[in-house]
Amino acid sequence: MLNADAPTDESRTRDRVLRVVSQEGPVSIPALVDSLGLTETAVRRHVGALHADGLVEAREAGGPRRRGRPAKTWVLSSSGHRTLATDYDDLAGEALRFLRRTGGEHAVQAFAEERMAGLEERISERLDAAGEDPQSRTDALVNALTTEGYAASARPVGTPGGPTALTGVQLCQGHCPVQHVASEFPELCEAETEAFSRLLGVHVQRLATLAHGDHVCTTFVPTPTTERPPR
Repeated sequence: MLNADAPTDESRTRDRVLRVVSQEGPVSIPALVDSLGLTETAVRRHVGALHADGLVEAREAGGPRRRGRPAKTWVLSSSGHRTLATDYDDLAGEALRFLRRTGGEHAVQAFAEERMAGLEERISERLDAAGEDPQSRTDALVNALTTEGYAASARPVGTPGGPTALTGVQLCQGHCPVQHVASEFPELCEAETEAFSRLLGVHVQRLATLAHGDHVCTTFVPTPTTERPPR
């Protein structure tokens, strides 16, 4: 007798793979294996199926090349982002267009700022509990954003004592609940960036956004270094 639950289990695993790619991408097969706790064979099968369906795309991995097949990393495609999008995109877009027609551009800006004020109110206590260190506060922000549906992660960047001695954290958002609306209303992204600066207590710099067609939103968060800059 066939196991009636097998297709459901496969579908759930496929969804897990898709969401981890959204959160950690660009991500390699070995990294997916570590994150998901699956065998490499299983991960490759699911990634292959997602790729065949046009939900993920391959990118050539950076770093030194090794012998054998070229190293690849995986990110969500535009179709993959749409798959994870909420069902309220069309309604939200219509509402904001109506707001812009009746209240002007400043009304959209006021809405974006009020929306992020609500996020700040919901998560500020969690960040305050992390202390003053930008790295710790960024980690707390990652956890809070993931809870809010943004599939966030953070990676250290820069080399202390290097040519610029610039160090920091790259805050990544592999999925955004308002991605498609934000492509038409950049005020949403601008208000979010300003909110991140207030929450983290440092001036952050937005490097890329899903709304502009990038595969992930990236925000640079500077962290203090005790190294002296070269003269």
